[in-house]
Amino acid sequence: MGKVLLVVNPSSGQEAGKRYADSVAEALEKKYSEVVAKYTEKAGDATAFAKEAAQERYEAVFVMGGDGTVNEGVSGLAEEAYRPKFSFIPLGTVNDLGRSLGISMNPEEAISQLDRLVEKKLDVGKINNHYFIDVVAIGTIPEAVQAVEPEQKTKLGSFAYVLEGLKAVRDNKSYLFDMTIDDEKIQEESMAVLIALTNSVGGMETLLPNASYDDGKLHLIVLKGDNLVDKVSLLPKIFSGKAMDDHNVLYRAFEKGHFSVEDGDDLVTNVDGDPGDKLPLDITVLPQHLTVLVPE
Repeated sequence: MGKVLLVVNPSSGQEAGKRYADSVAEALEKKYSEVVAKYTEKAGDATAFAKEAAQERYEAVFVMGGDGTVNEGVSGLAEEAYRPKFSFIPLGTVNDLGRSLGISMNPEEAISQLDRLVEKKLDVGKINNHYFIDVVAIGTIPEAVQAVEPEQKTKLGSFAYVLEGLKAVRDNKSYLFDMTIDDEKIQEESMAVLIALTNSVGGMETLLPNASYDDGKLHLIVLKGDNLVDKVSLLPKIFSGKAMDDHNVLYRAFEKGHFSVEDGDDLVTNVDGDPGDKLPLDITVLPQHLTVLVPE
């Protein structure tokens, strides 16, 4: 087997990246002829490392980190003509892609899974000139979730996002979205618009039960609700995986879309858990764009 790159975010998962890096390298050395480890120090490092590995024709790139670091690794590969195989040890708070691919959320178990990896294809999303592997979230709830402090995430995990979401619903603010979904034009008042690639969104693996990481589709959810009661009643359905049956939820599977908003110049997006572009947005799917190594 050939040469692989191991990208480590040392601060991910309460410094789990630093603690487990040697164990991951040892596991990879049993399968590959050479393992090159590089540690991130700032935003963009993982993208640069992965891009360089593609240009030097490494066989695979492995990332240790949360959703943001995984996104960076994918972004570094996505535009290259030759794209190494990709895998990761999930160390973040949510780890949606890891959940969808069957990678353990326990670092020690995820390392043990490196012994039995198989190849699968992975869809990649493109938002304007950037890439995503999980979800684009727009609206009042995503804005509130984006405000979650790192200390809250460490202490409360995904429940920190739930608390901030409840606060946003209480404020009862929404935006008028103009959307072109493939060839369909839609206008809806909403407090949250989600565009996802997999079944797991915000750690909720039942929100989009029919979505798959390799189905060649983007999955749109628009939370409507004409009043505060409707909006509040949606929340338990979202968390229990029953939202798709509610008349206040608009769903579409699509391949390309354009999103804009009226009177929302200050509205920012959340892309794979980090701040993204302001609207308007052009979003497309790159079907089965990467080869990923996942547990068999």
